[in-house]
Amino acid sequence: MARKISLFCCTDCGYETQKWLGRCPGCEAWNTLVEEKPALSRGKPARKGSPVESSSIEEIPAAAEERFKTGVNEFDRVLGGGMVAGSVVLLGGDPGIGKSTILLQAAARLAGGRNVFYASGEESLHQVKMRSDRLNIRESFRVAAVTDLDGLLETAAEVKPAVLIVDSVQSIYRSDLDGVPGSVRQVREVTGELVRLAKDKNIAVFLVGHVTKEGTMAGPRLLEHMVDCVLYLEGDRYQSFRVLRGVKNRYGSTNEIGVFLMEEEGLIEVDNPSHLFMTGNREQAPGAVVTASMEGTRPLLVEIQSLVAPTSYPSPRRTSTGIDLNRVALVMAVLEKHAGISFFNLDTFVNVVGGVRLYEPAADLALALSLASSLKGKSLSGDTVAVGEVGLTGEIRPVSRIRQRINEAEKLGFKRLIYPEANRSELKLSKNQHKGLQLISVDNIREAIGVAFVGK
Repeated sequence: MARKISLFCCTDCGYETQKWLGRCPGCEAWNTLVEEKPALSRGKPARKGSPVESSSIEEIPAAAEERFKTGVNEFDRVLGGGMVAGSVVLLGGDPGIGKSTILLQAAARLAGGRNVFYASGEESLHQVKMRSDRLNIRESFRVAAVTDLDGLLETAAEVKPAVLIVDSVQSIYRSDLDGVPGSVRQVREVTGELVRLAKDKNIAVFLVGHVTKEGTMAGPRLLEHMVDCVLYLEGDRYQSFRVLRGVKNRYGSTNEIGVFLMEEEGLIEVDNPSHLFMTGNREQAPGAVVTASMEGTRPLLVEIQSLVAPTSYPSPRRTSTGIDLNRVALVMAVLEKHAGISFFNLDTFVNVVGGVRLYEPAADLALALSLASSLKGKSLSGDTVAVGEVGLTGEIRPVSRIRQRINEAEKLGFKRLIYPEANRSELKLSKNQHKGLQLISVDNIREAIGVAFVGK
């Protein structure tokens, strides 16, 4: 009898080889190859493929995109307006962040008009019931505690749901494959079967996925390529807010975010999240500056705080929370070169209030003013907002959607906004526009510091 040869599979890209390698030839990642035993043979002969029906692209009728609301407005915003029938959504996040909670709340609201099937592989039926009681869920939908894929598919065939929720994909296994649930091959094959179920039966499928210690989705990287939408539920364990962020969406934009508050009764939607990310005291101390960051179509006012202090160590510390440390180093270098502000022998600490993460470069100007404010010991006026990208030559580059940022600042009662000179022509302001908000355009970093600390 021929000996079955084990395969080594890359957890990032799915590359397979018959021997272990320190570096994956497919994606060139280190230490990502794990051993997998071959699938058990069921003794069935190989089937010969049959031709499938094909059509000319012009002959295919245009079908309207069928979307339906989940009932959670922030969830629908990130999905691009609602769930698409036949699509597969993968939801990831840290343990205890609220993945099961938000899907159980969505299941309850969807159950009002659709057949919903909630398959839990990690909790018993009594545990799911305890969670639903805590969330005050009164709507009725089908729930099953199942880990075997065949049993899940047979139950789904009986229930015929419009929405299927699987919590989690790492807990489901195929009995004809070796390996424990959650192994690379098990996760890949289980996801493939659930994707086929969604496409064949036009079922909207939600999959809960675990994440690794690096924050990426557990299992092979190609798992994210198999599904239609990948969402991450982010948040700080010591903060009550949660951010739902899309990183892939075949049916909508990936720029939108949804903001929630984790309360005793579950995740509560936040209509105006800017209040969460700013301190209540407008009389700010040195080092605190507010910026307007765009998250999709939604402007968020976020406070950046910096602390610059002398150090007794040979190498100063550079620490950043909520903003890329490389971006902080770039802004510091521009301040030294073009504004004459030196950070030699100074520790630098930067923090974005509330635990939110800023990705867009429009926060550069606020970061620069925050660093300068802490170093000078002078505070900006508490009713000032700064927006702009800082270039390597010291210029303040234009930002997108300046009107939305201005409107949000004006709505929250701010009196002054510093923005790039290059955006002035886009605004085309008349005398009466934004009369409650003083707009100050700047062309370079030295000019921005001059107008920010005027009178200080």
